[in-house]
Amino acid sequence: MTMAQIQSAPTETRHAPAPAVFELIEVEQVFAVPKPGRGLLSRDTVGLRALDGVRLTVRQGASIALVGESGSGKSTLLRVLLGLDAPSGGRALYRGKPIREARAHGTAFARDVAMVYQDARGSLDPRMTVGQLIAEPLRHFGIVPKSGEAARVAELIDRVGLPRDAANRYPSGLSGGQVRRVAIARALASEPSVLVADEAVSGLDVSTQAQLLTLLQGLQRDMGLTLVFITHDLGVASYLCEEIAIMYLGRIVETGPTDAVLEAPAHPYSAALRAAAPQFFEPIPEPLPGEIPSPLDLPKGCRFSSRCPAARDDCRLRDPQLGALDAGRAVACLHPLTSKGAQTPEIR
Repeated sequence: MTMAQIQSAPTETRHAPAPAVFELIEVEQVFAVPKPGRGLLSRDTVGLRALDGVRLTVRQGASIALVGESGSGKSTLLRVLLGLDAPSGGRALYRGKPIREARAHGTAFARDVAMVYQDARGSLDPRMTVGQLIAEPLRHFGIVPKSGEAARVAELIDRVGLPRDAANRYPSGLSGGQVRRVAIARALASEPSVLVADEAVSGLDVSTQAQLLTLLQGLQRDMGLTLVFITHDLGVASYLCEEIAIMYLGRIVETGPTDAVLEAPAHPYSAALRAAAPQFFEPIPEPLPGEIPSPLDLPKGCRFSSRCPAARDDCRLRDPQLGALDAGRAVACLHPLTSKGAQTPEIR
C-alpha cells in the first residue's frame, strides 16, 4: 500500500477507554542459544532477549497494528499473546488473569481469541472441504446443534464474501484471496470477541489486499471485535487500525493513535519507517541506514542510537523506557521528535 493510500485512509472516531483485554507488563522473553563460535550442541550458552521490557495494553473493541521490521520480536510477542509461550519475565494478562492460566483452564480462551495465520493455506486441512473446515469449530465448541450447522456455515461463507458453492470445494481449488476468506470464516465460527491476524494480507495483489482489508474493517466494526493485526506495512496499519505499536529489537518504542503517530512520529525509528514507505511517482526511498544490532550484543544506552540520525551523547549512555508523551501516546526516546523545539531529522 502506498503513502497516497496512507494519507487518504479514513479517520475513525476515537472511543473512551474500555476494559483491557490484553496487558503486557515488562514482559521479557529470553532464549538460551549457543555462544557465537560454538557448535549448535554446545552447552555454553548466552541469553537472547527476543522481548525486553514490553509494555502494551489492548482494550476491548480496539483495533491495533503491531508493526516492525523482521526480527523485531513481533512473532515472539504473538506467541505470548496467544498463550503458546510463557514469558521469561514480567506479566502477560488476559482480562486480568495470566494468559497461560486462562488458556489452560477450559475452552473459554480458545473460543474467545481466534487466530488468522500468515500461512492461511497451510493452516487448513487439505483433505477437508471448506464447509467441513468451517463446521469443525462449530462442533468443537457446541455453537449450534448439528441440524443447524449447514445454515451457519452458509451464513459465514456469505459473510466473508465467498461464493455459495464454496462449501463443497477444497482449499487446493481456491485462490490465495479466497483461502484467506476461508481462514477468516473459520476463525469467526467460534464467535470470538478477539481476532488476531498475522500478516493476513501479505503476498496478495493490491486489489485483493484492499478487498480483505475492507472485509476485516467491516467485521471489526459490525461485530465489535478486538483486532490485533501484525504487519510490516504502514499503509495496511493506517487503513485498518485505529492504534499502532511500533517494535524495534524486542521492545515497543512508540504507541498511540495511528494517524497521529504516522503524521508526526515521536521516535526516530518511527520517522524512518514513515520516510521509507513508497509513494506514487516518487523515487524508491533509501533503506534505513546502518545494520540492526545483534540481540546478543545490544549497544549501550538506546538500542537505536547506532542508526539514529538524531542521536546525542546521552542516547549512547541511557536506555530510554516507554513513557507517556501526550494524547494517549507513549514513546521510548530521550529526545522525542514531537517535543517542543525538536525537529524531525532528515532520514538519508
